[in-house]
Amino acid sequence: MEEYDVLIVGAGPIGLACGIEAVKAGLSYVIVDKGALVNSLYNYPVFMTFFSTSQKLEIGGVPFVSINPKPNRNEAVEYYRRVAEKFDLNLHLFEEVKTVEKTASDDFEVLTSKRSYKVKKVVISTGFYDVPVLMHIPGEELPKVAHYYKDPHLYAFQNVVVVGANNSAIDAALETYRKGAKVTLVIRGTELGPHLKYWVRPDIENRIKEGSITALFGSELTGIEEHTVTVKTPDGDLRLENDFVIAMTGYKPNFEMLQKLGVASAEVSNLPFYNPETMETNQPGLYLAGVVCGGMDTHKWFIENSRVHAEQIFEHISSKK
Repeated sequence: MEEYDVLIVGAGPIGLACGIEAVKAGLSYVIVDKGALVNSLYNYPVFMTFFSTSQKLEIGGVPFVSINPKPNRNEAVEYYRRVAEKFDLNLHLFEEVKTVEKTASDDFEVLTSKRSYKVKKVVISTGFYDVPVLMHIPGEELPKVAHYYKDPHLYAFQNVVVVGANNSAIDAALETYRKGAKVTLVIRGTELGPHLKYWVRPDIENRIKEGSITALFGSELTGIEEHTVTVKTPDGDLRLENDFVIAMTGYKPNFEMLQKLGVASAEVSNLPFYNPETMETNQPGLYLAGVVCGGMDTHKWFIENSRVHAEQIFEHISSKK
């Protein structure tokens, strides 16, 4: 059994920021992630551009230099890899946390898919990107359905249905359209998402207006078959020829893990309980950092406004030590 002062669950940007603060505080630590380094960013669309500027994505005081006003996914992945390298962070990747249990001495015993740990504190920084929000409709399990979109080339010259009205859906619709796909947007509401990137909105509005991309507002995908889909619209059901479905229906934090850890949360929004000054939960010694703090409101926390969580957590841990 390996022993550390702190175990950090999640090797995303905020998890790495926590590791950096542990180094500064002189604490022994390990960062554990079930996937790759910055796994969520790795799974972002290959050509995605961030909403934030590079300065707002910086951690550890390391400059993030980009040739563009706003950096892209590839630049971000490389930046965070170099940050991890600079601080020689103790990373255990492709290692999934199975259980976290409190001991009689108020320490934690953590069992993963590869080994076990005994630690004094645990920081949960798992983000929200690993658990897609499912549509729960017939055919959603078919291989042609994707809840993660990466590269538009796969969809060239195909009949593609994109579900959603926010950035991920609109990016997928525009990129696949420009690779020759026949794109139909299925949008439950009556308009495009309010958080749409300002430089993308006129592009999609014009493509819809000219008929290059079909948008079905007030509509809902109700069934997926091998070569067709069924869409419920205000004018009745439509049956469309279809090769691929890109379901950009959103993502959510791993609430099951938080429940198993005994973290209290609001029933409606799944908003977890934590002290906003220290980020400590109702379980002493267990902290939250990053997007996971927002419950179902995944638009509340981002890299740029949750970087400070790492400082708050380790200031509190150091003061108690």
